Amino acid sequence: MLSTRTLGWTRPIRFLLPLAAALTVSACGGGGGSSPPPNDPPPPPPTLTKQQLVDASRLSAAATFGMPYEAIEAIARQGHEAWLDAQFALPPSLHRPLIDDFVARREAGEFAAFENDIEFLIYFRRLAWWHTTVVAEDALRQRVAFALSQIFVVSDNVDSLTINPYALSDYYDTLQENAFGNFRDLLRDVSLHPAMGIYLSHLNNRRSNPATNTFPDENYAREVMQLFSIGLFELDIDGTVQIDGNGLPVPTYSNDDIREFAKVFTGLSFGGPGAFFGSQTPNFVEPMRMFDDFHEPGEKRLLNGTVVPTGQTGDQDIEAAIDNLFNHPNVGPFIGKQLIQRLVTSNPSPAYIERVARAFNGDGGTPRGDMRTVIRAVLLDPEAQATPGSIANFGKLREPVLRYTALLRQFNAESDDDFIANLGYYLQFLTRQHPLSAPSVFNFYLPSHAPQGDIAAAGLVAPEFQILNSNTVVNFANILDAVLFADFVTDAPEPFETVRLNFDDYIAIAGDVDELLERLDIVLTFGTLSDATRSAIRDAIEPFDDNNLRVRAAIYLIAVSADYTVRI
Repeated sequence: MLSTRTLGWTRPIRFLLPLAAALTVSACGGGGGSSPPPNDPPPPPPTLTKQQLVDASRLSAAATFGMPYEAIEAIARQGHEAWLDAQFALPPSLHRPLIDDFVARREAGEFAAFENDIEFLIYFRRLAWWHTTVVAEDALRQRVAFALSQIFVVSDNVDSLTINPYALSDYYDTLQENAFGNFRDLLRDVSLHPAMGIYLSHLNNRRSNPATNTFPDENYAREVMQLFSIGLFELDIDGTVQIDGNGLPVPTYSNDDIREFAKVFTGLSFGGPGAFFGSQTPNFVEPMRMFDDFHEPGEKRLLNGTVVPTGQTGDQDIEAAIDNLFNHPNVGPFIGKQLIQRLVTSNPSPAYIERVARAFNGDGGTPRGDMRTVIRAVLLDPEAQATPGSIANFGKLREPVLRYTALLRQFNAESDDDFIANLGYYLQFLTRQHPLSAPSVFNFYLPSHAPQGDIAAAGLVAPEFQILNSNTVVNFANILDAVLFADFVTDAPEPFETVRLNFDDYIAIAGDVDELLERLDIVLTFGTLSDATRSAIRDAIEPFDDNNLRVRAAIYLIAVSADYTVRI
């Protein structure tokens, strides 16, 4: 059986003590004539209104992978800003301790049936991702890291990243560790991570050799600009594309710029003891190391007239290039808009983008690129917290990974060994999505994807619709059926224990169908369950005498409804 002490994690506290209550309890511990007698029970917390609960649930839907009812109550009592502060203060729930434990146990023969099976090594990073995502207390960090993984994409469709359990796990930990830091550090650490070095081929990227007509690989140089920092076209601070005198978008960079940045990202190879340039011995837990003899010498002409002088070391060149990109005026609106799209809504207004971009720029006095400031701006913006339906073109399709993980978190997934073991292959096969398994560096879908029909005709985008089709719609409904009616919650391999959901709190109130639907509306749809959908579900589940079946059917019918699938 897994030891929680060995793995270095604990189950989350399902009932979070509100900040104000914590301060009150602390104050009561000291002396003072007005303090109540020590044996008197504390007064009950004030009753929360439904509006407070749905507002908290709405925040949790954007800021986490999903929260159970008790945690939503805690957010409502604590207040949104105080909850964010508490989340920012939590240490990251990293994957590395789990991978270390799995590897050690495999070497000790605990996974005897898989000792010589490389497939089990592939399982490790998936097991670590699912368990951590479902149980971690730092729910905001986990959600932001997933959003970042869809911007700074690496994928297990490269064999060398698949078979080494540290490759993608350590990369994801890098995203977690930088999620609440500064964007400049995030950009640098992503650029120097060996998983990215392999995925975009700047690991073992050599300096030019005119005699053999070889030149530096340009792959990472292109994508670090196009996807990871500034985008293709110059932007106003509100995300509007700048147009030249001919009515064409103004490009941010040219092929010459790509070649100059490619020179910067030369001379990098695996780090660690005994490292040398050209090494094929993987080390995924240390940044790539610079070997100056293989780094392109001479000056490099970067964006906006910046010239990296000759005579610098390779590391100095990289720092200069990161500074050049980080300080480009596009970064705030380009990255800010994508974070809004991943967390809140597909079509943020220019004013929303501008407010987030100004937060990125440090207009309020915080350092440029401070991720906590940016995240706060994204989640607490008036548009993000507006009454559902009050903002034109607001909303986003919930992608399969978010819908699936929400079930596990909202209904307290548990197992006999307290480990939430899942591989996600079932989900991936049926919906074509799994974390860190994108088909290309462009993620599962483009931020600019507009499905044909009313959305495209209105000039709007709906990125997640790029992986939605008749097959994936039916397949996800079948996943829900398996989870809710057959208790096939995860595809966990032996020797891990079976995972199950806990519906006890809902079964206890299921005798009152209206109360059950009210509770599920708060948790699943934050008060947006329409009267028509509610009535149809009520009619469908009222005939059930078995409250357990009634609860499962209610959850299923809400989870397949448009009210839930499209977050408004």
